[in-house]
Amino acid sequence: MPVALDKKVPAFSCIATGGKKWKLSDAVGKKVVIYFYPKDNTPGCTKEGAAFRDLYPSFKKARTMIVGVSPDSLASHEKFKSKMAFPFDLLADEDRKLCELFDVYKEKSLYGRKYMGVERSTFLIDERGVLRREWRKVKVPGHAEEVLAAATVL
Repeated sequence: MPVALDKKVPAFSCIATGGKKWKLSDAVGKKVVIYFYPKDNTPGCTKEGAAFRDLYPSFKKARTMIVGVSPDSLASHEKFKSKMAFPFDLLADEDRKLCELFDVYKEKSLYGRKYMGVERSTFLIDERGVLRREWRKVKVPGHAEEVLAAATVL
C-alpha cells in the first residue's frame, strides 16, 4: 500500500552511502525530505542534487534532513555523492521497494519508446513521520527552493 498524505509513513530502511542502514525512525524529531530521482550522474539528477546541496544549510536551519533515492547501486551512489560533494546520504533502492512504497516507479516514454523508471518526485515528512507534502513529476528549476519554503513553514 503506497504512502498517503496526512498518514504516517510505514517504517522502512535502506542501505545508504557510507555503507550504513538508513531508517526512517532515525529521523524522529526532524522533518525529512526524500527526493526520488531516476539515475546518478545524469544532467537533471545532477542539477537537482546540486540544488538541494546548495540549500542544505537552510534545510538544516529548518531542522530538515535530506535523502536522495534512486535504484542505482551503492557504488554508483558513493561516486556521485563524492563527485558532487553532497552533504546528505543517497539511498540505494536496487530492489525498488522504496520506489514502490512511494509509488514513483512508473511507465515512462522517451522518443515514443515506453519503459519503466523512476518518476522524479519529492516527499516532505514531519517530525512524527507523517507525510505532509508531495511533489510528483518534478521539474528541477526552482524545485528545491519550493521544498525548502514548505519545510520552513511546516
